[in-house]
Amino acid sequence: MKKRYLIIWFALAVAMAGCRKYVEIDQLSIRTLKYTSDFRYTLNNNNVLEGTFSYPILSGDDTEINDATRQNSLGDILSNVYTWAAKYTSESQSDGDWEKQYKTIYTCNEVLEGVLTSQDGTEAEKQKLYAEALVHRAYAYLILVNMYGKQYNAATASADLGVPLLTTPNLYTKLNRASVADVYALILKDLRSSVSRLPALPDYNVRPAKVSAYALFAKTYLNMRDFNNASLYADSALALQNGLLDLKTYETAASTIPVRLSNPEVIFSKIANVAYTAIPVSNDLLTAMGTNDLRYKLFTDVRSRFGTQLSTAFTGRASCRYLINEFVINNGPTVPEMMLIKAECLARAGRTTDAVALVNSLRIKRFTTANYVPVTASSAADALRLVVEEKRKEFFGTGLRWFDQKRLNLDADFALTKARNFKSADYTLQPNSNRYLYPIGDKYILLNPELEQNPR
Repeated sequence: MKKRYLIIWFALAVAMAGCRKYVEIDQLSIRTLKYTSDFRYTLNNNNVLEGTFSYPILSGDDTEINDATRQNSLGDILSNVYTWAAKYTSESQSDGDWEKQYKTIYTCNEVLEGVLTSQDGTEAEKQKLYAEALVHRAYAYLILVNMYGKQYNAATASADLGVPLLTTPNLYTKLNRASVADVYALILKDLRSSVSRLPALPDYNVRPAKVSAYALFAKTYLNMRDFNNASLYADSALALQNGLLDLKTYETAASTIPVRLSNPEVIFSKIANVAYTAIPVSNDLLTAMGTNDLRYKLFTDVRSRFGTQLSTAFTGRASCRYLINEFVINNGPTVPEMMLIKAECLARAGRTTDAVALVNSLRIKRFTTANYVPVTASSAADALRLVVEEKRKEFFGTGLRWFDQKRLNLDADFALTKARNFKSADYTLQPNSNRYLYPIGDKYILLNPELEQNPR
C-alpha cells in the first residue's frame, strides 16, 4: 500500500525517480542538499519553478479553433481540453499541468524542510530562500485549486473538494483532497510567512520578492471575492512596481519588445508549459478590440505568419505572442493585471470614475495617441463590464481568461453559456458547470484510490 503513494508522488513531483533509496541514500554523482548554496541552486532551476499552466489557454473563450487544419493537429488530450470533455487523459497518459505544479511543490517542500538548517549560509540568505519557496508553493496551489477544485465560495468552501495538500517531501503521504477552504488557507499562510523575509523587489523577476507576494495576495483575495483585501494588495504591489510598456514604441518593431527578464510589466515571471504557436483568437474578441488597438496589431496576425499550421481557408487572426522575441507565453502576475484587479475592486465598490480612470491609464498605452478614445461608464455596473472586457483584451492567449470565466459565474451578469463547434460536433459549457473543474487524471486515481474524481 505504501508503495503506491511513492509511485504517484514521484509521478507528480520528480517524474522518473522510482525507489526509496533514491531519496534516502547519497548516490554517486548525486549532490545531497546540505549547503545554503545548494538550496539557492535548487531555487534557480527555472525549468521547474517558472513553468505554470497551459490547458486554460485552450479552455477560455478568447480562443476559437474553427479551422480544420488546426483542429486536426491538436491531438487527443488537447482536443478534450478544448471541448471541455468529461475526461482529458487515458489511464496511461499524464496531465502535464498537474504534474508540473506538483513538481514545483515537491521542490519547494525540499527547500522548506532543509534550508534553515543548511550549512555555511547567512541567516538572512536562509530566510530569503525559505520565503522564496513559500511564494512559489503558494502560486502552484493557487493554480491547482482553481483548475481542479470548485470556485471559491465562502458558503461551501469548507466542504468543496480542492486538491491534495502536500507540505513536506515525504513520499508516503496519502493524497486525499483537501477542501477548497484549506487550500486557500495554506496559500494565505505561505504568503503571510514570506513577506517579512523578502526584499521589496527581486534581482530577477523569476525570483519571488515582496512585490510578487503582494500580487499573489491580490489574485487570491480576488478569487475569494474579498474585494477590499484584493484592492489593498494590488495597491501594495503597484506601489513597488508600476512600469508599463507603451506599445506605440513597438508598433513597427515588435521584435524589440523587452524579453520577460527586462520587461517592466512582469512582476513574477511564470510561463506556459506548452507553447501553442497558432491559437486563433475568437471573432467576438477581435471585433471588440478593433483594428486600432495595438494589441491587435502586435499580438495577433494572419495565416501567413504561421505557415501550414492553419489552412488556406483561415481568414481570422491567431495569437502570435509566442513568436515575439523568446518563444514563451508569459502568464504570471503583471502590472496590468494588478491595475485591472484594482479597477474591478473600485467598480464593485461603486467608485465608477476611479475605476474607469484606471482602465484608461492602461488603455492609453495600448493605442496610438491619435486614435485613442477614452472609454466611459454611466454606472458602476458599466465600469465593471469595462474592466472585465479590458482584461480579456489585455491577456488573450495566456490562459488567464479561463480563470475569470470560472470565477465570474458567481455574478449573474457574467454567467453566460459558452458554445463551440469542433470537428462538426457542438459542445456547450453552462454557467457553474462541473466542466469548469478539470478532471483528475485516471492514472493518478488508479494508483491512489483515495484521490476522489471531480463530478462530471
